Amino acid sequence: MNIELIVIGKTDSKEITALVEMYSKRINFYNRFTITYIPDIRNNKSLTEAQQKTAEGEAILKLIEPSDRVVLLDEKGAEFRSVEYADWLQKRMNSGVKRLVFVIGGPYGFSEAVYARANEKISLSKMTFSHQIIRAIFTEQLYRAYTILRGEPYHHE
Repeated sequence: MNIELIVIGKTDSKEITALVEMYSKRINFYNRFTITYIPDIRNNKSLTEAQQKTAEGEAILKLIEPSDRVVLLDEKGAEFRSVEYADWLQKRMNSGVKRLVFVIGGPYGFSEAVYARANEKISLSKMTFSHQIIRAIFTEQLYRAYTILRGEPYHHE
């Protein structure tokens, strides 16, 4: 199974970028993992929140194949402890899914079309994080899940 993370816009912070790159390399030791960056919508200051979500949604949907399992990182999604998330990931790996696609939306979230296409939603916390910092949190949790599944000493319970 290949795992892809789709995100809107580049990360402004070198520190966040470095963390995402570090965990991405670690994840690739276990499984093929890629990140696809969708450029920020141009002239977004002249767009309403709904128009910006629609434009971002169209760009996201162009990258998704019909056979993909799509998981939105969304505040209204299911919450897991790290061990539960590892179990969730193992079930997806065992299901025969060829590509598991996680999506982090822009600052206003997702369009209705993206919600309609999604198979699942996961929340990484009840707290709200910027759509940039969540990239580092997500990649760390994905790496953590693989170490849990392998019984490696990274996670302490």
